[in-house]
Amino acid sequence: MTTYIALLRGINVSGKNTIRMAELRDSMERMGFASTQTYLQSGNIVFRTGTTDEAKLAASIGARIGQDFGHVVSVLVLTAHDLERISSSNPLWPATGGEESLFHCTFLFEAVSPARFQALQLPATEGERAVLVDHAVLLHCPHGYGKTKLNNSYFERALGVAATTRNWRTVLALHGLCSAPSP
Repeated sequence: MTTYIALLRGINVSGKNTIRMAELRDSMERMGFASTQTYLQSGNIVFRTGTTDEAKLAASIGARIGQDFGHVVSVLVLTAHDLERISSSNPLWPATGGEESLFHCTFLFEAVSPARFQALQLPATEGERAVLVDHAVLLHCPHGYGKTKLNNSYFERALGVAATTRNWRTVLALHGLCSAPSP
């Protein structure tokens, strides 16, 4: 069985698309997923399954959420190995650690070429940096994510792909859940 992470886009935001995490875990377990865990209220699920097609898993999870909760939600599924590669390849993250709230990861629902990313005219302010690693844009926003123009909406518009963003603390916590023994 493979460990996966499902990132739900746009749930429990400003009182919209509300889903309780205990109910979400139950729903995922009824799909046959093992070792299902959620992290925070923003739609982060770690689970194990024998299914190996991430696109089919994402479609199945999205359909199940629609059925069980009545919400149309975009779902991105990646393997624990993919998350490990992203989290361990962050050239912006200091080797000695850093203030996690200043680092973010915008996960792209589709691959974009490095050349396409490099062609962007990033509206970064002083000290802000963004790099592409696999299907993710890694960000350092020293003035805070709430003040940057390098937000989820910017990358969706500029790259023409759906995306969902998590702060670095969440990325590290999800990585930890993937590495932890099953509950």
